[in-house]
Amino acid sequence: MIVAFSVTPLGVGEDVGSYVADAVRVVRESGLPHRTDAMFTSVEGADWDEVMDVVKRAVAAVEARAPRVSVVLKADIRPGVTDGLTSKVETVERYLAQ
Repeated sequence: MIVAFSVTPLGVGEDVGSYVADAVRVVRESGLPHRTDAMFTSVEGADWDEVMDVVKRAVAAVEARAPRVSVVLKADIRPGVTDGLTSKVETVERYLAQ
């Protein structure tokens, strides 16, 4: 499964980069396949428990420094699929190349 999520600290001002970095650090240290872009971090794992543990810890890292946290989450639940982070993008690129 793939979960794309965004963690936003509230009540800390406009510059939230260091808070977001705390969350992304947790994802990177998890060892699970992941990607971070300007809006979301996507993480891929075998099941809800594995992925949501990482999301929960990433949120907790931000929560440790911010008085309030907003989380947006989107999940793609597709049992048996691995390497979805790469294969989904490759499929779109293949269509674009035609």
